[in-house]
Amino acid sequence: MRFVFDTNVLVSALLLEESISRRAFDHATGSGTLLLSFPALAELNEVLGREKFRKYITEEEAKRFLAAFVKEAEWVEVNVKISACRDRRDNKFLELAVSGQATHIITGDNDLLSLSPFQGIPILTPDAFLQQVS
Repeated sequence: MRFVFDTNVLVSALLLEESISRRAFDHATGSGTLLLSFPALAELNEVLGREKFRKYITEEEAKRFLAAFVKEAEWVEVNVKISACRDRRDNKFLELAVSGQATHIITGDNDLLSLSPFQGIPILTPDAFLQQVS
């Protein structure tokens, strides 16, 4: 199985160790391949660098998470341009999924969820993903 996680789910997984997002992330990590592209990484890095998260995690913890994620994930060269999402900033996750032949997109974003399935790829909330795989 090949997984694309959107930024919000990854941030939740990092900040809340007992969260559904974390359980979904841990399951995906243990059962398949996480996919990553430069645009997705750039957004994650920018979000984790925001000052508002310093009360939850240190800058060093954010860097360690990013480094571990980059090491674990498979880098995908995005070779398609997609403009199907209402929020154009979310198209990067669709492009990553299609280019990387993802089997799942995990998100809490309604703009992405409303497109499920996208080119045969199910788009699921972390909770729905866990229900599907259990």
